[in-house]
Amino acid sequence: MSSSEGTQQKVDTTRLQAIARGYTEAAVLYTALDISLFSHVHNGASSEAALVKLTGLRPLDIDRLVTCCLSMGLLLWDAGKLVNSRDVDTFLVEGSTKFAGPWMTFTRQDVPGWFDMTAKMRSPRASLLGMYDDLTVESAKKYHEATASIGFGAARRFVKLVDLNGRRHLLDLGGGSGAYSITAVKKFQGLKATVLDLPPVVVATQDYIKQENVQERVTTIGADFTKGDFPSPVDVVVMASNLPIYGSDVIADVVQRAFKALEPGGEMHLIGEMLDDDKCGPLDAAMWGMNELICGSLGRAHTRSDCVKYFEKAGFVDIEISDFVPNVLVRCTGWRP
Repeated sequence: MSSSEGTQQKVDTTRLQAIARGYTEAAVLYTALDISLFSHVHNGASSEAALVKLTGLRPLDIDRLVTCCLSMGLLLWDAGKLVNSRDVDTFLVEGSTKFAGPWMTFTRQDVPGWFDMTAKMRSPRASLLGMYDDLTVESAKKYHEATASIGFGAARRFVKLVDLNGRRHLLDLGGGSGAYSITAVKKFQGLKATVLDLPPVVVATQDYIKQENVQERVTTIGADFTKGDFPSPVDVVVMASNLPIYGSDVIADVVQRAFKALEPGGEMHLIGEMLDDDKCGPLDAAMWGMNELICGSLGRAHTRSDCVKYFEKAGFVDIEISDFVPNVLVRCTGWRP
């Protein structure tokens, strides 16, 4: 046996087993949220006995759940007492302004579909909007209750990175809760914004606009942005966190119509989950593309170079592409000459 063979690491199934059983970690997280485990720990329930008393569950099941959460790094030991990990304590404690529990369970209802993926591929039934074909006001409000906290966090990052001083009118395509529009008009004096989204969605948008008291500066249009002319003139267009929902032809057309709506010197920002050009990641972008199979749409994951090409074809210049949230979101920006 050669020395190289002797030092070569043996191949085993450990990584493949972890992938095959990945769903178990998601299930543990969902259950912990169901019983407010992290909220109880935050509020002082530092032992399994205390958690049994608060939840009414069997000691055996609390032991099982706590053991899994400790093994996953969601809970930690501190001088013999249970405490939340730092990220759990920041984002998964009910009542906190940063509580992201609804976002964590946002795709829980899709779980059965992921395990039926093979059948969906063999008998494909898809539409342009997929799950949004049957959207109601009630489901739109529920959707944005889950996504708004994340959306406003991204919007705060956007206004830190992008200087909109001197801009007058922002068009927010598929703006949902209106997070980008609301945050932008509150940051930049003189800026107004229009959120264009499906009719049931903008009913929910108007609730957020009222909550933030920006009714005079943010308006809504109920429409499908995949067709028709956009309101004009505008000098900023933002399309954020809906990129994988659509196929290449649709995105290219949206970017082209956005270009036409912009005044000379105007800018467009496309923010979404983008793959690296070799398609080897990030995994999150790839999975959001696959999620569109589960949701029944014609969407897909787009690469960074795909998005640059959409902008080039539309006529944008000085195109830039950069990490927005590393390994999660990428921002592609272009200017109309």
